[in-house]
Amino acid sequence: MEDKITIIEGPSPVFEEVGEAWAAGLNESPILYNVVQTRLRTFSGPALVERCHRTWRQHAIMHLFYRNEIGQEEHAPILAARTVRTNDGDVLLLWVRLESQEEEESNELDSGNEE
Repeated sequence: MEDKITIIEGPSPVFEEVGEAWAAGLNESPILYNVVQTRLRTFSGPALVERCHRTWRQHAIMHLFYRNEIGQEEHAPILAARTVRTNDGDVLLLWVRLESQEEEESNELDSGNEE
């Protein structure tokens, strides 16, 4: 699928708080989400960034699929992407939107009430 990036090897991604002021503009929504950054090693950083751009040009949402610390698959919308070349290879910088813990618990409770 062209609308997702999947982490297939390695540990769960580490999500870091975003301190840059420009990143606040990524949170254009009536709800304040957690915008965080993660860094991923990759063999094809520029190709993955281009895949994000193609998806966004079609007004679609690009997702990062990953396994959390207990091995469950999760996904998060990718808001921005950049690649950086290092001596060890490409590093993909992704800014993603995570639901807060309170929102996740609320969504779980809401889905339970529908039965």
